Amino acid sequence: MTNASADDSAQSKIFAGNRAVGRIALAVEAAAGGSRPARVHESGSLRVRFPNGAIRGVLDAVIVNTAGGVTGGDRLAIDIAVGAGARLAVTTAAAEKIYRSLGPDSEIGIKLEVGSGAALAWLPQETIVFDHARLRRSIDVELKRDASLILAEAVVLGRAAMGEVVVNGRIFDRWRVRIDGALAFAEGVRLDDDIAQRLAERATANGGSAIASVLRIPGDTAAVAAVRRIAETCAGEIGVSAWNGVALARLVASDGAALRRDLFGVVAALSGMPLPRLWLN
Repeated sequence: MTNASADDSAQSKIFAGNRAVGRIALAVEAAAGGSRPARVHESGSLRVRFPNGAIRGVLDAVIVNTAGGVTGGDRLAIDIAVGAGARLAVTTAAAEKIYRSLGPDSEIGIKLEVGSGAALAWLPQETIVFDHARLRRSIDVELKRDASLILAEAVVLGRAAMGEVVVNGRIFDRWRVRIDGALAFAEGVRLDDDIAQRLAERATANGGSAIASVLRIPGDTAAVAAVRRIAETCAGEIGVSAWNGVALARLVASDGAALRRDLFGVVAALSGMPLPRLWLN
């Protein structure tokens, strides 16, 4: 091995040793008067807390990333199982920040399982992406036929209030939802290379820098009508539709603050519940 190769190898080991790796495995079960954690596993930089216990039968869980953000080479994994008849609402302590990468992708893997008669609200605060960040995220959901799900994910590309613009980078977001093992919803979102130029295109975000998707299962035309009733009062653009028991809303806004305000109304309309109180801080 040449000196240059040895130096590169040593630097790679140092880089890998300084990357954040975190995992949460949480199982929730129904209990008298509500729902409770049945099993909690935490490792690395990820923690989960239950600040309010079960309110109106719904257990509140808050995910904390003690690393303070995510950058290239970091790997986070979240596995959540909601047992039969249990009800769980999950959010994050703060917006997750995806920082500039020197090359490797940041990887986030999320697996959600919702049992018979159970309900899960997956409502993390927004993901803020910085210039030259590289993010690869997957969300895999397994639902029983009579389970219910509300899943909201928001991505803000740069903080407009601080004059930040995401010119370049890479984002790949993959969702798969199965009901009783059968694929019910699948999509992939990819933004790379000249992200600012792509967002400026009318068919992409028409100049907006904040996007979100809100998925509701079961969803029907009544859910669509509820969102459309509030759409005219929203700051950004909203599209919503329902098919085969699935309702999906898409949001685009000029910045993160406008998107957050719009999300309040859309999540309430689709789920019948407000966003977690941490969103209001």
